[in-house]
Amino acid sequence: MNFKEQLNQSTERVGKVLRKYLPEEKGYASRLMEAVNYSVTAGGKRLRPILMEESFRLFGGQGAVIEPFMAAIEMIHNYSLVHDDLPAMDNDEFRRGRKTTWNVYGDGMAVLAGDGLLNLAYETAGRAFSIAQTQEELLRTAGAFQILGRKAGIYGMIGGQAADIEGEISGQVSREQLLFIQENKTAALIQAAMMAGAVLAGAGQGDVLSMEKAAYNIGIAFQIQDDILDVTSTVEVLGKPVGSDEKNHKLTYVSLLGLDASRKEVARLSGEALQILGSFGRKNEFLEELVKMLVTREK
Repeated sequence: MNFKEQLNQSTERVGKVLRKYLPEEKGYASRLMEAVNYSVTAGGKRLRPILMEESFRLFGGQGAVIEPFMAAIEMIHNYSLVHDDLPAMDNDEFRRGRKTTWNVYGDGMAVLAGDGLLNLAYETAGRAFSIAQTQEELLRTAGAFQILGRKAGIYGMIGGQAADIEGEISGQVSREQLLFIQENKTAALIQAAMMAGAVLAGAGQGDVLSMEKAAYNIGIAFQIQDDILDVTSTVEVLGKPVGSDEKNHKLTYVSLLGLDASRKEVARLSGEALQILGSFGRKNEFLEELVKMLVTREK
């Protein structure tokens, strides 16, 4: 099986796992359930749950305990996109080639859909405790749960989003602040995926910290590539508006360092990440190819 076939298979698998945990669209809150499902089933790369499962496999993980966490991290990612798109945030009308959640269901319902997804994510991740069969597996599950909560919260993704808003208000963002924003807004959830996958498989603390570093590099490189595409791509290719960063007066690596330097930084960061992933005495070639694809993607 070649890389593209395996990626398609992995993406389909994430979709199947995710659908098991999505709400039924019934009752007095059925429109909220519909908005939640609309947000999650809009497509996307399913990057984070795939990275999580492949990190789990890298350290010899087996069994279904990973599945609730795969669904949960994709829910968290999608809730963040629903809120990012709101008029009070980035005010984007299209994502993944179709109307954003607020553009279909209205601001209020989109806020609730994001809130609902975040709560559903932790409810879903919590189901892993009933899958764990030994005391050791319970401890691993608890460790993964803590990583997910911290990296997605005020010390991670939400903190990065807050710093991003503050930077927009002030109109002045240093390179150090930009790195903080990218580390937390983008890289933190990738770190959560790869670290949680490793922890659930029983990786030691040193290896988990190495995965945190690799995921940091992948996350920053991914975000820089996203900034590059915002300048160089088209709506048709990207599936969402281009030029949003300039429109919203955001400082990015591209605006700070230029295209050439940004591309070199992507190559440096991804190279270091691949070196780390190859240092554990075992190989996951699909995971390494996935990292290469993510940082050279065109959409």
